[in-house]
Amino acid sequence: MGFRFELLGRHAHSDARRGRLHTPHGTIETPCFMPVGTRGTVKAVEQAQLEALGAEIILGNTYHLFLRPGHELIRELGGLHQFIAWPHPILTDSGGFQVFSLASLNKIEEAGVTFRSHLDGALHQLTPELSIEIQAALGADIVMAFDDCTPYPATEPQARASLERTMRWAERCQAAWTGTPAPVNALFGIAQGGMYPALRREAAERLSEMDLPGYAIGGVSVGEPRELSREAVRAAIAALPEDKPRYLMGVGTPAELIEYAALGIDMMDCVLPTRNARNGLLFTTQGTLSIKNARFARDASPPDPNCGCPVCRRYSRAYLRHLFLSREILASQLNTQHNLWHYLDTMRQLRHAIELGQLLPGTLG
Repeated sequence: MGFRFELLGRHAHSDARRGRLHTPHGTIETPCFMPVGTRGTVKAVEQAQLEALGAEIILGNTYHLFLRPGHELIRELGGLHQFIAWPHPILTDSGGFQVFSLASLNKIEEAGVTFRSHLDGALHQLTPELSIEIQAALGADIVMAFDDCTPYPATEPQARASLERTMRWAERCQAAWTGTPAPVNALFGIAQGGMYPALRREAAERLSEMDLPGYAIGGVSVGEPRELSREAVRAAIAALPEDKPRYLMGVGTPAELIEYAALGIDMMDCVLPTRNARNGLLFTTQGTLSIKNARFARDASPPDPNCGCPVCRRYSRAYLRHLFLSREILASQLNTQHNLWHYLDTMRQLRHAIELGQLLPGTLG
């Protein structure tokens, strides 16, 4: 089975959409949240637990898997699905954001990005063509075009230059992707343009003309005020085709997921639920909760009384606090399971509200 997006319906009170993504490794109900498994693992959670939590797709990262263990080794061992024992859909980032986040180690040129590995200092060059080659070797269901992530703040000329480079690289990625023998994955282009709505709209329009299987909006959550993020996303969405999936990269809190879904976004990812879990911060239906707080030392109640996750059904706040302060590995595991459940359950409730035409669950998180 190849890649196909099925638009099932629209929300009665917003621009939210209810859809279904069909991929070679399974179906994804949208709007969806995708846990981040950068190095072939979602930190502190093993694959059977991800399945039990309801994750339908996870992310892998081209940059990190290229450096270790290497895409050729993963291909030799049957591809990323086989290598990590995850038989469900996988999306791979292109490596563009890592180039942005590790700016001190790289040099951006027209050919691509020359960078020094953060692992051993070895010199590498990552080009649009190599990014597609790596992702094809990994065997991801959805692969991303290599992009130039626009920083914040950026002047309009700087954002324009980043947009143009991203477009040129997108065309090279498309050529490399179509040249791959019998590609079974779907290529998503990425709209950049900084915090300039006109540039965002232009990027989305030009990408749409490429008639790709799907489209992403990148370069948000890079330090800008939230109201600028909304304006940029809204401008890009207005120019994207209705019949293709829309992926907003790197967001956000549970409330932000609902907000962006209401604008018409179908797919989102973020490291917040896993990173915050490892730092003792839990997302609940009553807001965020710092489990290391002294007031939980004798609290026998579950982390979230309204949560049906395995952690809340079994463990107390007092015990989770004890684990965290004792630096037990189990603290990260349980906290992460809870946070991922909260994110995935937020999306389940969101999809249900769209189907029934109810008000979106904006009070969650």
